[in-house]
Amino acid sequence: MKTDTTTILAIDNGTQSVRALLFDLAGNIVAKSQVMLDPYFSTQPGWAEHDPEDYWQALCRACQGLWTQPGVRRDSIAGVAVTTQRGTVVNLDRNGRPLRPAITWLDQRHTDTVPPISWGWRTAFKLARVDGTIDYFRGEAEINWIRAHEPDVWAATDKFLLLSGYLNWRLCGRFADSSGSQVAYIPFDYKRRRWAGPRDWKWQALAVEPRMLPELVEPGDHLGEIGRDASDATGIPAGTPLLAAAADKACEVIGAGCREPHVGCLSYGTTATINTTGTRYVEVTPFLPPYPAAIPGAYSSEVQVFRGYWMVNWFKEQFGHREQQRALAEDVAPEQLFDQLASSVPPGSMGLMLQPYWTPGIRVPGREAKGAIVGFGDVHTRAHVYRAILEGLAYALREGKERIEKRSGVAITELRVSGGGSQSDCAMQLTADIFGLPTARPHVYETSGLGAAIDAAVGLGLHRDFATAIGAMTRVGRVFEPVPAHRDVYDRLYRQVYLKMYRQLQPLYREIAEITGYPER
Repeated sequence: MKTDTTTILAIDNGTQSVRALLFDLAGNIVAKSQVMLDPYFSTQPGWAEHDPEDYWQALCRACQGLWTQPGVRRDSIAGVAVTTQRGTVVNLDRNGRPLRPAITWLDQRHTDTVPPISWGWRTAFKLARVDGTIDYFRGEAEINWIRAHEPDVWAATDKFLLLSGYLNWRLCGRFADSSGSQVAYIPFDYKRRRWAGPRDWKWQALAVEPRMLPELVEPGDHLGEIGRDASDATGIPAGTPLLAAAADKACEVIGAGCREPHVGCLSYGTTATINTTGTRYVEVTPFLPPYPAAIPGAYSSEVQVFRGYWMVNWFKEQFGHREQQRALAEDVAPEQLFDQLASSVPPGSMGLMLQPYWTPGIRVPGREAKGAIVGFGDVHTRAHVYRAILEGLAYALREGKERIEKRSGVAITELRVSGGGSQSDCAMQLTADIFGLPTARPHVYETSGLGAAIDAAVGLGLHRDFATAIGAMTRVGRVFEPVPAHRDVYDRLYRQVYLKMYRQLQPLYREIAEITGYPER
């Protein structure tokens, strides 16, 4: 029976940190503990790996950090749910020990030694003109690289898990994971939200065997209970129910209150995305599936800019030393000074236009795509470049919005923005202006954790269903309305310039790749 003191523990293992968050049933943060991570280490160019044990130890320290905070009661915790970064994979031996470092979603390794696909499937893919996409899928799959380059590890692999499955196993001792977390190069049936059937082409394309994969349950289902060893390590009471959540982006969407397909959820995180939630299976890009939502039986239509707000950090590291030094001297947050920098430039950055393809896409944009900045003049400064980055990301996501609308037949009429970039008033306002839509911040910044808590609340029966839980636990904070004059400038720049940039630069990108050999694939 729920009480005013009931809380849910959400564990959010992101790229930069692990956060342990206690939420009440109204979606308020009761307590928070955060442990920073080194995102990855790299022993080869383009590799991005992380010690799985370090993820676990950071989770333990984050949980332990909660219990020292005033007013936190462990006996108030009704359940636990885990949400993690997508696409990070862990190989375990028969004793459940990692065989090698986790390969993170940032990793760029590729192999040309891939399992063969039958003649029938090859012919079908060629006729559908997706044979290049399928070859890319096979070459990017971590399990294929491991079999080709580390055959001893592949032979010793008893379980091949996503990070979410690994942490769930450490907490409850069961090899089980949420269907809502399955976003990776794995044999997953995105339409039916379960492992692919035995005749599916993915079993031929990927060097993974059914025995290596965990049992799948839907978001909100019980995975198990916190085990004694996990309790000793984390301080979470033994026997506390562990509920299935979903991947961080999926949790972020419902944590931002985006349950209907007319509400777009922008994520201004390391990867920038626009998502909508619906019960229809809609491929925004043909043959690229929607991802599983954090709601059972639902899908998350997504368009992403892979580097996203990584580009903001790139700018800060390469060109933002002055603001970072000022922030230390004046004891203010660096983000405040960068916001001032962007706000000092008029909408449209005085003609500076940026195409944010610092890392290309799979099909849209193509593998040849590169980033571009055009329109430089002697009036432009660092501030113009910084604002152009923010505007370029918003242009790209607006293009994604229009693709989602075209394929789904549903107009997006309002926006929510999550992620680190949502804390910037300048980024929020220019987003409202570029999209021409009211754009709101959720009431809490920790929307991924809140989405996981919503999954747990429904699974525990603390809220009747997902509609009730999302209604009770989410609400909007500040709403940014489009400024008509700004909207008009941005609309012309978007339609008359931005939408033409990739098409006109694409041949040059191919020439650059042919001459320089970069990118290699």
